[in-house]
Amino acid sequence: MNKAFKYILVFLVVSMLVTGAFAGGFVTGRFVLPSSGGTGNPILNAPAQPSPAPLAPLNTPESSNTATPSDLQTLFKPFWETWQLVHDEYVDQPVDDLALMRGAIRGMLEALGDQHTSYMDPVQYTDATADLSGEYEGIGAWVDITGEYLTIVTPMTGSPAEAAGLKPGDKIIAIDGEDMTGIDGELVRRKVLGPAGTTVRLTISREGQEEPFDVEITRAHITVPSVESKMLEDNLAYVKINTFGDNTTSELRSQLKSLLDQNPAGMVVDLRNNGGGYLITAIEVVSEFVGDGVVMYEEYGDGTRQTFEAQPGGLATGIPLVVLINEGTASASEIVSGAIQDYSRGKLVGVTSYGKGSVQTWVPLSDNQGAVRVTIAKWLTPKERAIHQVGLTPDFVVEMTPEDYDAGRDPQLDKAVEVLLEMVAGGN
Repeated sequence: MNKAFKYILVFLVVSMLVTGAFAGGFVTGRFVLPSSGGTGNPILNAPAQPSPAPLAPLNTPESSNTATPSDLQTLFKPFWETWQLVHDEYVDQPVDDLALMRGAIRGMLEALGDQHTSYMDPVQYTDATADLSGEYEGIGAWVDITGEYLTIVTPMTGSPAEAAGLKPGDKIIAIDGEDMTGIDGELVRRKVLGPAGTTVRLTISREGQEEPFDVEITRAHITVPSVESKMLEDNLAYVKINTFGDNTTSELRSQLKSLLDQNPAGMVVDLRNNGGGYLITAIEVVSEFVGDGVVMYEEYGDGTRQTFEAQPGGLATGIPLVVLINEGTASASEIVSGAIQDYSRGKLVGVTSYGKGSVQTWVPLSDNQGAVRVTIAKWLTPKERAIHQVGLTPDFVVEMTPEDYDAGRDPQLDKAVEVLLEMVAGGN
């Protein structure tokens, strides 16, 4: 693979925002075009209807031998025997060969035991590769897809979810009366999304309430700016980065210029619940705060590395800095946070970040049959820390409780301001 080919996404996803959901951040991915020649994947080349074979003993269909490379025919014989058995004996005929093929790919990749190596069907692939434009149609909530049920992290300000009274920690256990138990969180998320003006009925399980209850929400067109900013008390600036998308760098630079024109004494950068986005954007963002040096390394299975360095011209490389992180801070936002922490450029406040430190390649399959994403590398912080499944530990640990959310309190931001004022007073 050409490691210089860099249309790279850092996944994850903490939201119903744009393309992804919080499953560990957006995947770091390289897009690779399928080969136009060769035999291809032996499973994909399986015959649509293999010739009948006797049941005892089962024989590998002769036609499959031409599709399976000679050195793998013995290994794949049980697969073809199973394929034959399903076609000959399964009670509900005819079986769906396309579903069997996709299921075989899913099972093969799941056997690797890596949550970020997986098969995406054509719909999932389209969703995952949509532009990070900050616009979509849905209810407007940040969500966590990694638990037993799709869980609300927090409703977006002014969203239908907020108007309907959804709260952090609410679990969506049914949609339009359909039980979501055992359903993949990403599939549940997609069921919640829908055209603006349509309604969706969510059955909610909420801690402290004995019985689930229904909430009917009218979906809307949601626009979420990738960067928000304001001045706080005590002459401190505040910047919240929601994602690392197409417009993030230009929005950030514009708002940094506006804030710095007011000569703030220090700055809080809020990366909470930021599931990631484009790698190049992460490099550009951290370069606004770190003047030079290595931003991150990609380390491959053969031990080789690729180094990414800060770009010159950052606007806020000298101002005292505190960065807010939480369990929803993943991938690109961990790259930024990790570099700032490693260079002692600022302090981290909050709780341990998600820990998405791997790199995936996305390979579209032939005939528009979706894509396979495979983990090909891990990324390291400038001090060569591997944060995968570990996360970044903040310099100051501060929890947010459900009671804090309900009361509109933000003890993490309060602590960030306290730390920042101490840094300013101490000249750090």
